[in-house]
Amino acid sequence: MRNLAILIFDDVEVLDFAGPFEVFSVCGPRSGNEKPFNVYTAAEKEIITARNQLKIIPHYTLQNCPTPDILLLPGGGGIHSDGSHFGTRREMNNEPLLDWIRLQNKKAEMLLSVCTGSLLLAKAGLLEGLSATTHWKAVDTMRSVAPNTTLLPEKRWVDNGRIILSAGISAGIDMSLYVISKLLGKEAADETAQYMQYDHWK
Repeated sequence: MRNLAILIFDDVEVLDFAGPFEVFSVCGPRSGNEKPFNVYTAAEKEIITARNQLKIIPHYTLQNCPTPDILLLPGGGGIHSDGSHFGTRREMNNEPLLDWIRLQNKKAEMLLSVCTGSLLLAKAGLLEGLSATTHWKAVDTMRSVAPNTTLLPEKRWVDNGRIILSAGISAGIDMSLYVISKLLGKEAADETAQYMQYDHWK
């Protein structure tokens, strides 16, 4: 069983984290407890307010979070009319959080991002010389913070080996199914999608 941590933060896009949470949580046998993934959320504080004021109680804080084998960084956020940043645009300048991501990178088998979660990977310096995708509205921002990264915005997901990124929001579901296929085989991914009644991209 792999520990799969999903980082959440204020203004996180709900489907960005809830989609992959569902995919990895329902993967595996339909009976018994032998699940391939132990999925949990982690955050800097004990209550998170996601987009549209959804309140979430994370499983763990960053201080007591079990070491993840796989770390997933969702997106969400932007710039308010007054010029202030929220969501990933704010967190990409949160140095303690970036340090935590860098630390997990040293230990984790895989790093995943959904949507503008790619900005966190970029600001942490983890996309140098790699390829990436992101939400179509964040392409210019991504280019400015990751000039040494090959940006492929037309791709639904991009696989660099142990760092895999998806495009916006719903693309995180397809990327998660792709990761299951990569780790456990196509049959496991197809069965998970069938259980969810989701027609996934292949």
